[in-house]
Amino acid sequence: MNHRPGPTIHPYIPNTIPAVREAMLETVGAASVDELYAAIPAHLRLTRPLDMPAPLSSETELRRHVGGLIDRNTSTRQLVSFLGAGCYDHQVPAVCDEINSRGEFLTAYAGDPYEDHGRFQTLFEFASMMGELLEMDVVSVPTFDGHQAAATALRMAARATGRRRLLVNDHISRDKLSRIADYCEPGLEIVSLPTDATGQVDIDELRSLLDDSVAAVHLDQPSFLGVVETHGAEIVRLVHETGALAVVSVDPSTLGVLAPPATWGVDIVAGDIQPLGIRQHFGGGHGGFIASADDPKLVMEYPTRLFGLTGTSVEGEYGFGDVAYERTSFAVREEGKEWVGTAAGLWGITAGVYLALMGPQGMTELGERMMARTRYTMERMAEIPGVGLPFAGGHHVKEFVVDFNATARTVASINSGLLARGYLGGADLSGTFPDLGQSALYAVTEVRSQAEIDGLVEAIAEVLR
Repeated sequence: MNHRPGPTIHPYIPNTIPAVREAMLETVGAASVDELYAAIPAHLRLTRPLDMPAPLSSETELRRHVGGLIDRNTSTRQLVSFLGAGCYDHQVPAVCDEINSRGEFLTAYAGDPYEDHGRFQTLFEFASMMGELLEMDVVSVPTFDGHQAAATALRMAARATGRRRLLVNDHISRDKLSRIADYCEPGLEIVSLPTDATGQVDIDELRSLLDDSVAAVHLDQPSFLGVVETHGAEIVRLVHETGALAVVSVDPSTLGVLAPPATWGVDIVAGDIQPLGIRQHFGGGHGGFIASADDPKLVMEYPTRLFGLTGTSVEGEYGFGDVAYERTSFAVREEGKEWVGTAAGLWGITAGVYLALMGPQGMTELGERMMARTRYTMERMAEIPGVGLPFAGGHHVKEFVVDFNATARTVASINSGLLARGYLGGADLSGTFPDLGQSALYAVTEVRSQAEIDGLVEAIAEVLR
């Protein structure tokens, strides 16, 4: 059968019919589609068709093709992972997968169903348990990820104070710093807050940088390089003396052994819930949270949805729904504090299941196991000739820096050797923290056994020989 040449019309892609396209162009006053791209420099435009393979003719072929791509991946199920830097290999209880795969939670856009089949209650329960863990009154519905949560928290602080400068601790993930800069600049100025030789905030530098132009000071607890900040109360006191707000990003899996930042007097706490029963998904599985006291000055600056508990027309019956909905962009559109976009509601539900399963005692045991395994790994690493631990004198919960400079080997070559032996080594810091030279960030969670740790140390020693 012969097909007449003509434009390709895709039945599942709207506006591919020529008449429809011409009507759209006429409406906007453009002579052609190319005219719409006039602002894009010519050298950046692709002037040829995309180099695409031939179409697959059946679902069977498609499944075979995609399956082959997936089989090329190697995950932490096949390797012993000491790689963290923001996405961690934690134990995921089976019930977390069971609940988050239920149809009333799983099937909708971004885990945010359009009808309530228990979603409001489950996210209210998630926020309540996070509030207990953080010792905060108000906890947001999950944002896109922890980086977004930190950026939004700083924007909240700037609006609340009416100031424009942000002090951000320099031992921060460069990916997170990039997100904060993208979200806060150019309206806000970001200033690096130095650390001292222990890996903690340099208090003298903090004093010199604080003035009445500073909206907020941000730091991580623990820091991106794994060091636990022990001067939190003093930092918050100095910040508050100048009228600024203290914003801290925290790893919630550490709060069974670390005091929550609220006990320091921190104003806004942010973080990522990936460690709470959420699989790594090749770098995915993230959701951010923002928390504060029940202070109207801060609550009305949240751009995210907040779920609360209320009575109904039936005595003794309760319902769940939005709190202060009028401040969101859903309610007032462009007049909103910020734009409420894609959320990660499914992961909030999952983290809520995890917290309900663990309970206070479980979170304490989790933190204690990570601390013990991390310290054991550090002590074993220190036995390897030429290997150093820059911040070994500080406290660590699940991450620490390893210095390989004296071995005259690059982190990349060491990690390659470890990979060949079945281990994922630490995150290479040589590009993002050049002052540390050939150093790596190692993560040790509760799933790493003593035998696996000993095996890693032996593998590193063998690679370095």
